[in-house]
Amino acid sequence: MAILNLAACTPSKKSAAGETSDSTQTAMGSDSASGSPAELKPKGAGPGWAPDITPPMQVVLEKLASYQAKPIPQLPPKEARMNPTPTMAVMAVMKDYNITMPEPRVDTAGQTIPVGGGRSIHARIYTPKSAHAPFPVIVYYHGGGWVIADIDTYNVSAQSMAEQVGAVVVSVGYDLAPEHKFPTQHNQAFAAYEWVIKNAASIKGDPQKVALVGESAGGNLAANVSIMARDKKITMPKHQVLVYPIANNDMTSESYTKYAGAKPLDKPMMAYFVKQTLTSPALSSDPRISLVKAKLEGLPSTTLIAAELDPLQTEGKLLADKLKAAGVSVTYKLYTGVTHEFFGMATVLPEAKDAQRLAADELKKALK
Repeated sequence: MAILNLAACTPSKKSAAGETSDSTQTAMGSDSASGSPAELKPKGAGPGWAPDITPPMQVVLEKLASYQAKPIPQLPPKEARMNPTPTMAVMAVMKDYNITMPEPRVDTAGQTIPVGGGRSIHARIYTPKSAHAPFPVIVYYHGGGWVIADIDTYNVSAQSMAEQVGAVVVSVGYDLAPEHKFPTQHNQAFAAYEWVIKNAASIKGDPQKVALVGESAGGNLAANVSIMARDKKITMPKHQVLVYPIANNDMTSESYTKYAGAKPLDKPMMAYFVKQTLTSPALSSDPRISLVKAKLEGLPSTTLIAAELDPLQTEGKLLADKLKAAGVSVTYKLYTGVTHEFFGMATVLPEAKDAQRLAADELKKALK
Protein backbone atom coordinates (compact mmCIF):
# COMPACT_ATOMS: atom_id res chain seq x y z
CA MET A 1 0.00 0.00 0.00
CA ALA A 2 3.07 2.16 -0.10
CA ILE A 3 2.54 3.40 3.40
CA LEU A 4 5.98 4.81 4.00
CA ASN A 5 8.88 6.50 2.34
CA LEU A 6 11.91 8.57 3.15
CA ALA A 7 11.75 12.16 4.30
CA ALA A 8 13.97 14.50 6.27
CA CYS A 9 15.25 13.08 9.54
CA THR A 10 15.24 16.41 11.35
CA PRO A 11 12.32 18.79 11.91
CA SER A 12 11.63 20.72 8.72
CA LYS A 13 11.99 24.46 8.40
CA LYS A 14 8.74 25.79 6.99
CA SER A 15 8.53 28.66 4.55
CA ALA A 16 5.70 31.13 4.32
CA ALA A 17 4.15 28.93 1.66
CA GLY A 18 4.05 26.03 4.11
CA GLU A 19 6.75 24.12 2.27
CA THR A 20 9.99 22.63 3.47
CA SER A 21 12.74 25.10 2.65
CA ASP A 22 15.26 24.39 -0.06
CA SER A 23 18.05 23.87 2.46
CA THR A 24 16.32 21.02 4.28
CA GLN A 25 15.01 18.99 1.36
CA THR A 26 16.73 15.63 1.13
CA ALA A 27 17.61 13.73 -2.01
CA MET A 28 17.85 10.12 -0.92
CA GLY A 29 16.92 9.00 -4.39
CA SER A 30 20.07 10.56 -5.83
CA ASP A 31 22.93 8.64 -7.37
CA SER A 32 25.44 10.83 -5.57
CA ALA A 33 24.87 9.81 -1.94
CA SER A 34 28.09 8.66 -0.32
CA GLY A 35 28.62 5.40 1.57
CA SER A 36 28.10 1.89 0.28
CA PRO A 37 24.85 -0.09 0.62
CA ALA A 38 26.95 -3.21 -0.04
CA GLU A 39 28.37 -2.78 3.46
CA LEU A 40 25.01 -3.22 5.19
CA LYS A 41 25.04 -6.44 7.24
CA PRO A 42 21.96 -7.86 9.02
CA LYS A 43 22.21 -8.79 12.69
CA GLY A 44 20.11 -11.95 12.43
CA ALA A 45 18.74 -14.56 10.05
CA GLY A 46 16.32 -13.56 7.34
CA PRO A 47 12.59 -13.65 8.14
CA GLY A 48 10.77 -16.92 7.45
CA TRP A 49 8.56 -15.26 4.84
CA ALA A 50 11.59 -13.92 2.96
CA PRO A 51 14.59 -16.28 2.92
CA ASP A 52 15.93 -14.50 -0.17
CA ILE A 53 15.69 -10.95 1.18
CA THR A 54 18.72 -8.81 0.31
CA PRO A 55 21.01 -7.90 3.24
CA PRO A 56 20.41 -4.11 2.93
CA MET A 57 16.64 -4.62 2.81
CA GLN A 58 16.84 -6.82 5.91
CA VAL A 59 18.92 -4.20 7.73
CA VAL A 60 16.17 -1.63 7.13
CA LEU A 61 13.48 -3.99 8.40
CA GLU A 62 15.53 -4.91 11.46
CA LYS A 63 15.90 -1.24 12.31
CA LEU A 64 12.16 -0.69 11.77
CA ALA A 65 11.33 -3.62 14.05
CA SER A 66 13.57 -2.20 16.75
CA TYR A 67 11.05 0.61 17.34
CA GLN A 68 8.54 -1.99 18.59
CA ALA A 69 5.59 0.01 17.27
CA LYS A 70 2.06 -1.20 17.75
CA PRO A 71 0.69 -2.70 14.49
CA ILE A 72 -1.26 -0.21 12.41
CA PRO A 73 -4.43 -2.38 12.25
CA GLN A 74 -4.65 -2.07 16.06
CA LEU A 75 -4.67 1.74 15.95
CA PRO A 76 -7.24 4.40 15.05
CA PRO A 77 -6.22 6.13 11.82
CA LYS A 78 -5.07 9.34 13.57
CA GLU A 79 -2.71 7.32 15.76
CA ALA A 80 -1.63 5.11 12.86
CA ARG A 81 -0.47 8.22 11.02
CA MET A 82 1.99 8.88 13.85
CA ASN A 83 3.57 5.41 13.87
CA PRO A 84 7.32 5.08 13.33
CA THR A 85 8.10 4.60 9.67
CA PRO A 86 10.86 3.26 7.44
CA THR A 87 11.85 6.92 7.16
CA MET A 88 13.24 6.70 10.66
CA ALA A 89 14.72 3.27 9.98
CA VAL A 90 16.55 4.28 6.82
CA MET A 91 17.81 7.53 8.32
CA ALA A 92 19.18 5.58 11.28
CA VAL A 93 20.80 3.03 8.96
CA MET A 94 22.38 5.84 6.96
CA LYS A 95 23.82 7.29 10.16
CA ASP A 96 25.09 3.87 11.24
CA TYR A 97 26.91 3.39 7.93
CA ASN A 98 28.00 6.98 7.36
CA ILE A 99 25.88 7.39 4.21
CA THR A 100 25.39 11.09 3.50
CA MET A 101 23.00 13.13 1.37
CA PRO A 102 23.70 15.22 -1.71
CA GLU A 103 22.41 18.77 -2.02
CA PRO A 104 18.96 19.10 -3.64
CA ARG A 105 18.75 20.15 -7.26
CA VAL A 106 15.18 21.47 -7.06
CA ASP A 107 13.30 24.37 -5.54
CA THR A 108 9.98 23.73 -3.82
CA ALA A 109 6.80 25.75 -3.32
CA GLY A 110 3.34 25.12 -1.98
CA GLN A 111 0.22 25.29 -4.11
CA THR A 112 -3.47 25.23 -3.24
CA ILE A 113 -5.60 23.31 -5.74
CA PRO A 114 -9.42 23.52 -5.82
CA VAL A 115 -11.05 20.09 -6.06
CA GLY A 116 -14.77 20.88 -6.12
CA GLY A 117 -17.45 21.06 -3.47
CA GLY A 118 -15.86 24.17 -2.03
CA ARG A 119 -12.78 22.19 -0.97
CA SER A 120 -9.15 22.60 -1.86
CA ILE A 121 -6.08 20.46 -1.26
CA HIS A 122 -2.40 21.20 -0.86
CA ALA A 123 0.28 20.25 -3.35
CA ARG A 124 4.05 20.63 -3.39
CA ILE A 125 5.72 21.74 -6.61
CA TYR A 126 9.30 20.70 -7.31
CA THR A 127 11.03 22.79 -9.97
CA PRO A 128 14.48 21.96 -11.39
CA LYS A 129 17.05 24.66 -10.66
CA SER A 130 18.24 24.60 -14.26
CA ALA A 131 16.98 27.42 -16.47
CA HIS A 132 15.45 25.41 -19.27
CA ALA A 133 11.73 26.06 -18.82
CA PRO A 134 9.17 25.15 -19.92
CA PHE A 135 9.69 21.75 -18.30
CA PRO A 136 7.71 18.56 -18.78
CA VAL A 137 5.35 17.99 -15.85
CA ILE A 138 4.84 14.94 -13.64
CA VAL A 139 1.80 14.67 -11.39
CA TYR A 140 2.77 12.47 -8.44
CA TYR A 141 0.40 10.58 -6.09
CA HIS A 142 1.72 9.29 -2.78
CA GLY A 143 0.91 5.99 -1.12
CA GLY A 144 -0.49 5.17 2.30
CA GLY A 145 -3.56 3.05 1.60
CA TRP A 146 -5.59 6.23 1.17
CA VAL A 147 -5.50 6.36 5.00
CA ILE A 148 -2.02 7.36 6.20
CA ALA A 149 1.07 9.22 4.91
CA ASP A 150 1.28 12.49 2.98
CA ILE A 151 3.46 14.51 0.62
CA ASP A 152 6.10 14.92 3.34
CA THR A 153 6.34 11.17 3.81
CA TYR A 154 6.88 10.70 0.10
CA ASN A 155 9.10 13.71 -0.51
CA VAL A 156 11.98 11.61 -1.80
CA SER A 157 10.12 9.89 -4.61
CA ALA A 158 8.72 13.14 -5.97
CA GLN A 159 12.03 14.96 -5.63
CA SER A 160 14.03 12.18 -7.27
CA MET A 161 11.72 12.15 -10.30
CA ALA A 162 12.03 15.94 -10.65
CA GLU A 163 15.81 15.72 -10.49
CA GLN A 164 16.33 12.66 -12.68
CA VAL A 165 13.77 13.53 -15.36
CA GLY A 166 14.32 17.28 -15.33
CA ALA A 167 10.61 17.88 -14.85
CA VAL A 168 8.34 19.97 -12.70
CA VAL A 169 6.69 17.57 -10.25
CA VAL A 170 3.35 18.34 -8.62
CA SER A 171 2.93 16.12 -5.56
CA VAL A 172 -0.76 15.93 -4.67
CA GLY A 173 -1.88 15.97 -1.02
CA TYR A 174 -5.33 14.43 -1.40
CA ASP A 175 -7.74 14.04 1.56
CA LEU A 176 -7.48 10.77 3.50
CA ALA A 177 -9.96 8.15 4.67
CA PRO A 178 -11.85 7.46 6.85
CA GLU A 179 -12.57 11.17 7.25
CA HIS A 180 -13.05 11.28 3.46
CA LYS A 181 -14.35 8.02 2.02
CA PHE A 182 -13.92 6.57 -1.47
CA PRO A 183 -14.14 7.90 -4.14
CA THR A 184 -12.94 11.22 -2.67
CA GLN A 185 -9.28 10.41 -3.29
CA HIS A 186 -9.91 9.37 -6.90
CA ASN A 187 -11.96 12.46 -7.69
CA GLN A 188 -9.41 14.77 -6.11
CA ALA A 189 -6.57 13.07 -7.96
CA PHE A 190 -8.32 13.82 -11.25
CA ALA A 191 -9.17 17.39 -10.22
CA ALA A 192 -5.48 17.96 -9.51
CA TYR A 193 -4.55 16.60 -12.94
CA GLU A 194 -7.08 18.92 -14.58
CA TRP A 195 -5.60 21.85 -12.65
CA VAL A 196 -2.11 20.97 -13.89
CA ILE A 197 -3.25 20.77 -17.50
CA LYS A 198 -4.92 24.17 -17.25
CA ASN A 199 -2.19 25.88 -15.22
CA ALA A 200 1.01 24.23 -16.42
CA ALA A 201 2.43 27.45 -17.84
CA SER A 202 2.13 29.18 -14.46
CA ILE A 203 4.46 26.57 -12.90
CA LYS A 204 6.97 26.65 -15.79
CA GLY A 205 5.48 23.50 -17.28
CA ASP A 206 4.47 22.35 -20.75
CA PRO A 207 0.77 21.28 -20.76
CA GLN A 208 1.46 19.02 -23.77
CA LYS A 209 4.09 17.02 -21.87
CA VAL A 210 2.43 15.69 -18.73
CA ALA A 211 2.95 12.26 -17.13
CA LEU A 212 1.76 10.50 -13.98
CA VAL A 213 3.63 8.66 -11.23
CA GLY A 214 2.09 6.91 -8.23
CA GLU A 215 3.09 4.44 -5.55
CA SER A 216 0.71 1.72 -4.33
CA ALA A 217 -2.52 3.54 -3.42
CA GLY A 218 -1.08 6.39 -5.44
CA GLY A 219 -0.36 4.02 -8.32
CA ASN A 220 -4.01 3.11 -8.27
CA LEU A 221 -4.91 6.80 -8.38
CA ALA A 222 -2.54 7.48 -11.28
CA ALA A 223 -4.10 4.72 -13.37
CA ASN A 224 -7.57 6.00 -12.55
CA VAL A 225 -6.61 9.51 -13.65
CA SER A 226 -5.54 8.12 -17.03
CA ILE A 227 -8.85 6.25 -17.33
CA MET A 228 -10.86 9.35 -16.42
CA ALA A 229 -8.89 11.52 -18.84
CA ARG A 230 -9.64 9.03 -21.61
CA ASP A 231 -13.33 8.81 -20.74
CA LYS A 232 -13.77 12.57 -20.36
CA LYS A 233 -11.81 13.15 -23.58
CA ILE A 234 -9.34 15.64 -22.15
CA THR A 235 -5.58 15.80 -22.66
CA MET A 236 -4.11 12.37 -21.98
CA PRO A 237 -0.92 11.87 -19.99
CA LYS A 238 2.05 10.83 -22.12
CA HIS A 239 3.08 8.05 -19.72
CA GLN A 240 2.24 6.55 -16.36
CA VAL A 241 4.60 4.95 -13.83
CA LEU A 242 2.79 2.62 -11.45
CA VAL A 243 4.91 1.43 -8.54
CA TYR A 244 3.42 -1.69 -6.87
CA PRO A 245 -0.12 -0.37 -7.47
CA ILE A 246 -3.24 -1.58 -5.69
CA ALA A 247 -4.97 -3.30 -8.59
CA ASN A 248 -7.25 -6.07 -7.33
CA ASN A 249 -9.42 -7.13 -4.39
CA ASP A 250 -8.24 -10.76 -4.21
CA MET A 251 -6.60 -11.32 -0.83
CA THR A 252 -6.26 -15.03 -1.59
CA SER A 253 -3.82 -14.47 -4.45
CA GLU A 254 -0.45 -16.22 -4.59
CA SER A 255 1.51 -13.28 -3.22
CA TYR A 256 -1.10 -12.42 -0.57
CA THR A 257 -0.80 -16.00 0.64
CA LYS A 258 2.99 -16.21 0.45
CA TYR A 259 3.65 -12.77 1.94
CA ALA A 260 0.68 -12.44 4.30
CA GLY A 261 3.08 -11.63 7.12
CA ALA A 262 5.48 -9.46 5.14
CA LYS A 263 6.82 -6.14 6.38
CA PRO A 264 6.34 -3.23 6.13
CA LEU A 265 3.05 -4.15 4.40
CA ASP A 266 1.12 -7.25 5.40
CA LYS A 267 -2.31 -8.70 4.72
CA PRO A 268 -3.97 -7.38 7.92
CA MET A 269 -2.79 -3.87 7.09
CA MET A 270 -4.31 -4.06 3.63
CA ALA A 271 -7.61 -5.26 5.09
CA TYR A 272 -7.50 -2.33 7.53
CA PHE A 273 -6.95 0.18 4.74
CA VAL A 274 -9.83 -1.23 2.70
CA LYS A 275 -12.15 -1.12 5.72
CA GLN A 276 -11.24 2.49 6.48
CA THR A 277 -11.57 3.66 2.87
CA LEU A 278 -14.72 1.96 1.58
CA THR A 279 -18.27 2.41 2.87
CA SER A 280 -19.05 -1.20 1.95
CA PRO A 281 -16.89 -4.32 1.39
CA ALA A 282 -18.70 -4.81 -1.92
CA LEU A 283 -17.03 -1.67 -3.25
CA SER A 284 -13.69 -3.51 -3.37
CA SER A 285 -14.92 -4.92 -6.69
CA ASP A 286 -15.39 -1.43 -8.14
CA PRO A 287 -13.03 -1.16 -11.15
CA ARG A 288 -11.60 2.02 -9.64
CA ILE A 289 -10.27 -0.11 -6.77
CA SER A 290 -9.84 -3.37 -8.66
CA LEU A 291 -8.11 -2.00 -11.75
CA VAL A 292 -7.82 -5.41 -13.37
CA LYS A 293 -11.62 -5.23 -13.90
CA ALA A 294 -11.46 -1.81 -15.60
CA LYS A 295 -11.54 -1.03 -19.30
CA LEU A 296 -7.87 -0.47 -20.08
CA GLU A 297 -7.85 0.20 -23.81
CA GLY A 298 -6.47 3.55 -24.90
CA LEU A 299 -4.34 4.21 -21.83
CA PRO A 300 -0.87 5.75 -22.12
CA SER A 301 2.33 3.74 -22.21
CA THR A 302 3.02 2.33 -18.76
CA THR A 303 5.98 1.42 -16.60
CA LEU A 304 5.00 -0.97 -13.82
CA ILE A 305 7.52 -1.58 -11.05
CA ALA A 306 6.96 -4.47 -8.63
CA ALA A 307 8.59 -5.87 -5.47
CA GLU A 308 8.96 -9.60 -4.96
CA LEU A 309 8.33 -9.68 -1.18
CA ASP A 310 5.00 -7.88 -1.38
CA PRO A 311 1.37 -9.01 -0.99
CA LEU A 312 0.57 -6.85 -4.05
CA GLN A 313 3.03 -8.60 -6.37
CA THR A 314 0.48 -10.90 -8.04
CA GLU A 315 -2.04 -8.18 -8.85
CA GLY A 316 0.68 -5.91 -10.22
CA LYS A 317 1.72 -8.57 -12.72
CA LEU A 318 -1.93 -9.27 -13.57
CA LEU A 319 -2.50 -5.57 -14.26
CA ALA A 320 0.59 -5.46 -16.49
CA ASP A 321 -0.69 -8.45 -18.45
CA LYS A 322 -4.17 -6.97 -18.81
CA LEU A 323 -2.75 -3.65 -19.99
CA LYS A 324 -0.72 -5.48 -22.64
CA ALA A 325 -3.80 -7.44 -23.70
CA ALA A 326 -5.63 -4.11 -24.08
CA GLY A 327 -2.96 -2.89 -26.50
CA VAL A 328 -1.06 -0.68 -24.06
CA SER A 329 2.74 -0.55 -24.31
CA VAL A 330 4.04 -1.85 -20.97
CA THR A 331 7.49 -2.02 -19.39
CA TYR A 332 7.29 -4.36 -16.37
CA LYS A 333 10.10 -5.12 -13.94
CA LEU A 334 10.01 -7.23 -10.80
CA TYR A 335 12.73 -6.48 -8.26
CA THR A 336 13.69 -9.57 -6.27
CA GLY A 337 14.76 -9.65 -2.64
CA VAL A 338 13.03 -6.37 -1.72
CA THR A 339 9.72 -5.44 -0.13
CA HIS A 340 6.89 -3.02 -0.62
CA GLU A 341 8.21 0.53 -0.02
CA PHE A 342 11.63 -0.13 -1.51
CA PHE A 343 11.30 2.46 -4.32
CA GLY A 344 12.17 5.48 -2.17
CA MET A 345 15.22 3.89 -0.51
CA ALA A 346 17.89 4.49 -3.14
CA THR A 347 20.58 5.56 -0.66
CA VAL A 348 20.62 2.09 0.91
CA LEU A 349 19.09 -0.21 -1.73
CA PRO A 350 20.71 -0.69 -5.16
CA GLU A 351 17.36 -2.04 -6.40
CA ALA A 352 15.69 1.27 -5.56
CA LYS A 353 18.36 3.22 -7.39
CA ASP A 354 17.83 1.03 -10.44
CA ALA A 355 14.03 1.30 -10.21
CA GLN A 356 14.17 5.08 -10.02
CA ARG A 357 16.51 5.18 -13.00
CA LEU A 358 14.17 2.90 -14.97
CA ALA A 359 11.19 5.12 -14.16
CA ALA A 360 13.11 8.27 -15.08
CA ASP A 361 14.40 6.80 -18.35
CA GLU A 362 10.91 5.72 -19.43
CA LEU A 363 9.46 9.09 -18.49
CA LYS A 364 12.16 10.96 -20.44
CA LYS A 365 11.54 8.75 -23.45
CA ALA A 366 7.79 9.41 -23.38
CA LEU A 367 8.12 13.13 -22.64
CA LYS A 368 10.90 13.58 -25.19
